[in-house]
Amino acid sequence: MTKLSVNINKVATIRNARGGNLPDVVRFASDCERFGAQGITVHPRPDQRHIRYSDVRQLKPVITTEFNIEGNPVPSFVELVSEVLPTQVTLVPDTDNVLTSNAGWDTVKHFHFLKDIVAQFHSLGIRVSIFIDPVPALIENAKLTGTDRVELYTEAYAARYAANREAAIATYVEAANVAHSLDLGLNAGHDLNLHNLSYFKQRIPFLDEVSIGHALISDALYLGIEDTIHQYLSCLDEKPRY
Repeated sequence: MTKLSVNINKVATIRNARGGNLPDVVRFASDCERFGAQGITVHPRPDQRHIRYSDVRQLKPVITTEFNIEGNPVPSFVELVSEVLPTQVTLVPDTDNVLTSNAGWDTVKHFHFLKDIVAQFHSLGIRVSIFIDPVPALIENAKLTGTDRVELYTEAYAARYAANREAAIATYVEAANVAHSLDLGLNAGHDLNLHNLSYFKQRIPFLDEVSIGHALISDALYLGIEDTIHQYLSCLDEKPRY
């Protein structure tokens, strides 16, 4: 089974545009679970321009599925994750000034740093995933850090999908097979949507989890969040669970 984890950052972006608590991100997360999502993802950045650290603390006791916190393991992030103790932490090498995540880890250059961070989170019982480009050598080095999973950065796949989906998926299939052969769990995320998700899952059937936010929340503006989640689950060959 491939789990759908809904990234609710964009819901917080809408709230923050006007202040107050509308929409309520905690209620939204609970509703996503009620409509069939098997996980909730948040990406609290140091500038807290969407999900705030306080949101993360309020979400933890409410979420009944899997809670995935992603971000760059700067000291404040490590402290937050260590306090909240989510199901999974996804390490993403984004800097303060990026609009959205735009690259995976260089697991060779940052090997010792990643190994230490993985060990620190493992000591707290937290599953660790490393955000990574679909490069076999980087995945092989990720394995050496002790991480449980890797999350394939799928922007390149999404960008090339319309022109030639076979070419777009090729490097991802190779990378996924390498991860699978190393007994690494496999996640994916970034720019996956209702148009390209089914084919991705079809070609990589052992995918553990997809984390989708921007496209899913955008679709919900037209379809409503309940129907949107059902359609994404259908792309993953999963039926809604209530």
